[in-house]
Amino acid sequence: MTEKTGTFVVTHAESESAVVRDVETAQIHTLASNPGLEPHDVLEATVTPEPPLEVTWQVVDVDGRRSIELVDSDLEPTQHSKALAADADVGDLITEERAGTGEIHVFRVPGEDVDAAAHDVLEDDETIARAARLEAVRVEVRRSADEGVLSVRYLPD
Repeated sequence: MTEKTGTFVVTHAESESAVVRDVETAQIHTLASNPGLEPHDVLEATVTPEPPLEVTWQVVDVDGRRSIELVDSDLEPTQHSKALAADADVGDLITEERAGTGEIHVFRVPGEDVDAAAHDVLEDDETIARAARLEAVRVEVRRSADEGVLSVRYLPD
């Protein structure tokens, strides 16, 4: 194995080790030490396997580090998000780029399932990985049970 440079999300962190996931390949790397990482941190970094067995990795260079904030908002989806969902069927996902950076994902869900769907999005490691790929630092989940709309906003700041 050789060193690997990319964008990694910290999925688990303890005082003496951490687990990172490559956001492009979904490959998991267990770090033999924890250089001060917390879950949901995003690293632009280079990792290398540790000899002799090369089953654990170490961070050898960090080009950037940021945290992803997950926000369970009490705000309703915007009128624009509701309009995007208006013609969608339950279960459909509508993805739209935001002006500038980031994306908005709008889901149609049964009204009684909106809270559970929001919880699922906030707990899903892929939400953090997607935010890292989109260079977002904040993920905001909004919902409207009355209209069966869930919006996930990947925001640059």
